[in-house]
Amino acid sequence: MPILEFILQVLLGITSLLLTLLILLHKGRGGGLSDMFGGGMTSSLGSSGLAERNLNRFTVVLALAWFVAVVALGLITKFQGV
Repeated sequence: MPILEFILQVLLGITSLLLTLLILLHKGRGGGLSDMFGGGMTSSLGSSGLAERNLNRFTVVLALAWFVAVVALGLITKFQGV
């Protein structure tokens, strides 16, 4: 069980960092942190529709993996004392 817990903790750390980066990569829709990095400027050099959809899909899949890791770690922690 300690190996599974370690693997889940590593997965949680990696997915947390990647989710933070992916969320910052999303196209800004007015205001917020993305404007600070130039996301608020309208430009024809922005990402295409396909790239934005793929970024959205990858973010959702990564968020689901993060959620599963959090729930699994919580269950392991809860039932480890028994």
